[in-house]
Amino acid sequence: MAVEVRQGLGLGFFKILLFFLLSSTLFAEKVEIVSESMRAENLKKEVHFLGQAYIKKLDDWLRADEIVVYFDENNQTKQYDAIGTVTFEFKNAKRHYVGNADSVSYYPAKSAYVLKGKAAVNDLVNNRHVNGDVIKLDMRTGNAEVQGSKQKPVKFIFDVGKTE
Repeated sequence: MAVEVRQGLGLGFFKILLFFLLSSTLFAEKVEIVSESMRAENLKKEVHFLGQAYIKKLDDWLRADEIVVYFDENNQTKQYDAIGTVTFEFKNAKRHYVGNADSVSYYPAKSAYVLKGKAAVNDLVNNRHVNGDVIKLDMRTGNAEVQGSKQKPVKFIFDVGKTE
């Protein structure tokens, strides 16, 4: 993976970037992020990937205008935010979702996604579709929580199967 670095970036930037690259290897989940440019904010413990950002982890992928990775006080990845026109596919042994939203946050410790703004999810395993303003997906349990509004209520579509 080639990284282009501009002059004037401090040693702290390289520590964050090195930790980010190594931590994905240590936890056996390789995370790959590609974008047009990258900006690290050392004091905030954030790395911003700007312009046609793409993130891939195992079978999950996500595309957005911008992806921000947040680190905690121990330099562990605590959250990913995808901002802008977001499309995604989240998949594990029991679940398979595709969809889109205005923004998506991922919390690795909980294996949970929060989709906001014109969120739509297709559950390919159970042949269901849901729309809402906020959709929370728990990839461990398969639980979902959907919030709508008076102007845009929650919409849930599913097949009941054939009756004879």
